[in-house]
Amino acid sequence: MQIHTTIAGLRDTLAGSSSTVLVPTMGNLHEGHLALMRQARQYGGPVVATIFVNRLQFRPGEDFERYPRTLEADCGHLRAAGVDHLFAPDEGQMYPRPQTFHIDPPTDQAGILDGAARPGHFRGMATVVMKLFQIVRPHTALFGKKDYQQLMIIRNMVQDFNLPIRIVGGETVRAADGLALSSRNGYLDANQRKEAPRLFEALTKVVAEIRRGNHDFPLLERVCGDELASNGWKVDYIAVRNKIDLQLPPAVHESGLVVLAAARLGSTRLIDNLEV
Repeated sequence: MQIHTTIAGLRDTLAGSSSTVLVPTMGNLHEGHLALMRQARQYGGPVVATIFVNRLQFRPGEDFERYPRTLEADCGHLRAAGVDHLFAPDEGQMYPRPQTFHIDPPTDQAGILDGAARPGHFRGMATVVMKLFQIVRPHTALFGKKDYQQLMIIRNMVQDFNLPIRIVGGETVRAADGLALSSRNGYLDANQRKEAPRLFEALTKVVAEIRRGNHDFPLLERVCGDELASNGWKVDYIAVRNKIDLQLPPAVHESGLVVLAAARLGSTRLIDNLEV
């Protein structure tokens, strides 16, 4: 695996490739990331992983400074997963001057759910992803479904800007007890880690109710949220939405739905979702 820290060096190496496959990350890699890397190899081109903790998508007071940086261990994982190139720039490479142009996703996509809880997050995310697309110029890019709203925004951005990039969503990878793998799981103490699978269990109950024909989505959301709150969670949202745009579904609609949640255990914010 070749490691690149400059845009020029990466571009020189990839010059002439029309089948590059990109997997962007912020590092601190876990099995969910590595599953995406292995999936990326199926598309035939050179696989480029990126590691960059993007300041623009963190709000003041969030965990930008303490976000785990584990580059040496990450490199070992990427080599084992068969990644061809790692792009690991510093902030000077990505933002050599203050970023004055940004990608602003529409409010109905970026101002709801995670965007309501974290104003500006998707603006920063979309901006850095667009920069990575311009740097790497991939044919295909993979993003995990765990960050469902992020994936939806990226797909729509690619479509609206006519970018010649195929966007692939990778399935959420879970621990044996159902907890969705996340870099932030490492913030949980032992008791919180035991409690954390309740988020997946609560979403599973909502999905089961919908499949049984229960279409009272507000009630299902409220019951799910109350269960979490009674066990010490601080709930940002529980939401039944259309998969395609994450808007509110019609009153009777049980196909093409996804149930999404974000809630905190202590200071750790966890997100998860299940498609119906």
